[in-house]
Amino acid sequence: MSVLVGEDDVNDKIRSSYPSSEDAMSFLFNAGNGEIQWCFSQVKGALDDDVTEADIVSCVEFNDDGEFLATGDKGGRVVIFSRDKDKDESKDFPSRKGEYSVYSTFQSHEPEFDYLKSLEIEEKINKIKWLKRKNPAHFLLSTNDKTIKLWRVSEKDFKVEGFNIKDGCRDPSSITSVSVPRVVQTSNTVEASLRRVFANAHTYHINSISVNSDQETYLSADDLRINLWNLEITDQSFNIVDIKPANMEELTEVITASEFHPSSCNLFVYSSSKGTIRLCDMRAAALCDKHSKLFDEPEDPTNRSFFSEIISSISDVKFSYSGRYMVSRDYLSIKVWDLHMETRPIECYPVHEYLRSKLCSLYENDCIFDKFECCWNGTDTAIMTGSYNNFFRVFDRNLKKDYTLEASREIAKPKTILKPRKVGTTPKRKKDEIGVDCLDFSKKILHTAWHPKENIIAVAATNNLYIFQDKC
Repeated sequence: MSVLVGEDDVNDKIRSSYPSSEDAMSFLFNAGNGEIQWCFSQVKGALDDDVTEADIVSCVEFNDDGEFLATGDKGGRVVIFSRDKDKDESKDFPSRKGEYSVYSTFQSHEPEFDYLKSLEIEEKINKIKWLKRKNPAHFLLSTNDKTIKLWRVSEKDFKVEGFNIKDGCRDPSSITSVSVPRVVQTSNTVEASLRRVFANAHTYHINSISVNSDQETYLSADDLRINLWNLEITDQSFNIVDIKPANMEELTEVITASEFHPSSCNLFVYSSSKGTIRLCDMRAAALCDKHSKLFDEPEDPTNRSFFSEIISSISDVKFSYSGRYMVSRDYLSIKVWDLHMETRPIECYPVHEYLRSKLCSLYENDCIFDKFECCWNGTDTAIMTGSYNNFFRVFDRNLKKDYTLEASREIAKPKTILKPRKVGTTPKRKKDEIGVDCLDFSKKILHTAWHPKENIIAVAATNNLYIFQDKC
């Protein structure tokens, strides 16, 4: 481990972000220490087999209070849903607290062509990140492979009429009198306006963006570099991590995900395809080419195989809300790390261990390279991630229990309770089990999000967005 600043300094910074004992006692995931029952709330998108590539959901993100939910798709569109407050506050709808309606839809990115490199740039939205709300308007960042954009989404209940000349619609010589434009009251509309474009800073595909706790800067990461931006400056960024070797033939790993600490603005982490996580402190040097902490679990030599390096690659890493822990997702498992212990994770949960015997076929159909995301609940007591066959996994850290649930059209009925699913690995299966060979690997849940304050989850399944809530 290479230490650039005193390890005690980093630990003190981490410790200062711990929740109070009162906050730690809050327990959203279990009511009265009992197991939560998830029930269907809503599904967005057409429930049919004819799926257009552009309609496939590519990212899901709640805002900081959970009242708004944003999704991006492969067609470059951003759809924002707002929580239906009328139903939430009405006693007539006690079980519909997890209902969201379309608030705004806009085209964030268009397909481009890099003529210098003869390369097509897809419009697919890779990530969306909300900024904390400071006024009635909402601000969010969206990115495709190369360009990050800052959007302002606001409500408008007026328009200006009576212009003498606007957009060249009238010939100035035909005007005989001058009128004063006036403000006219209209029905409430939502308007999305582009405020900033952050471009030309990444040679490789952007895989992560993360807003700093100071709400003034953010980072963007691609395969080999991480850049630091100021939200007010579009033509300049600072390179804070660069792992590109002088000779590309010596390249052994790439950056897979990166995120700022939720409360310490100088700390951030990034994960790699080698299964390691590095914690960096920007107080130590302008270029964080040396980490403050390295989180790595040595591989068991007895489990070494041709696929070991591929399945150990970390596809996502997220800080807990308290800042004390991290969760990381590799192909077969999800791990919880304590920032004070680098040698091994404090918890490790198998996500779909039954696929270990299928790695050869998963390699042939490229599924082994799928990038699954993970997320925390609002009190850091549960974690969630996706799997195949439209299954998603929920792990209760307090009860030490895990659940396999399914997002499918069969359960798309109000108040339908989700029944745990089981995957059988033996020829003789129980009645409620599904065999490994029967799993549909074209149906995969890569993107999930958990409401920051309540038991409401959003799960992206191909072109559909499923919303579930705890049973009322």
